[in-house]
Amino acid sequence: GDGAMRQGILHETFNMAMNWKLPVVFCIENNDYAMGTSVERTSNVRELYKVGLSYDMPAAPVNAMSPEEVHLAFAEAAAHARAGNGPFLLELKTYRYRGHSMSDPATYRTKEEVEQYKQRDPLEAVRRTLLANKWATEEQLEKMDQETKAEVEEAVKFAEESPQPAAEELYLDVYKQHDYPFI
Repeated sequence: GDGAMRQGILHETFNMAMNWKLPVVFCIENNDYAMGTSVERTSNVRELYKVGLSYDMPAAPVNAMSPEEVHLAFAEAAAHARAGNGPFLLELKTYRYRGHSMSDPATYRTKEEVEQYKQRDPLEAVRRTLLANKWATEEQLEKMDQETKAEVEEAVKFAEESPQPAAEELYLDVYKQHDYPFI
């Protein structure tokens, strides 16, 4: 099935990366839920970074609710890869506040659980840090927020008003290897 195919692709990718010592940082975003159920109920391996260890690939879990910890982990992983030591795998442990899609009411978790995680929201944590250390004022942060929203609205407007790309655009800038997968 689809899952077996994904697993096979992952296996080949990790093997190739390790054999050729490719300078790549792999990331697994672990938000505790696989569509409508918890990772705990769907996987024998609950610490997903350990998948990398089975390929002799350095790997580490990261508290992705902390921007500082994410920065430090990526700095270490990137330095490892750039030094020619091959790939590194990071498991970014985070949380998704909403359902998996618009049709997912997320009844598999409590409102209290979601609210508890919202209290640790990384955007709010950074905001508090910036204000507490006087690295930015409330006015500066509000101005950045308005500028960002305006930039996004401009990009959406551009996309909506642009003509549809021609069909041949699908084939531009796409890498194709004729002997894949080496047969």
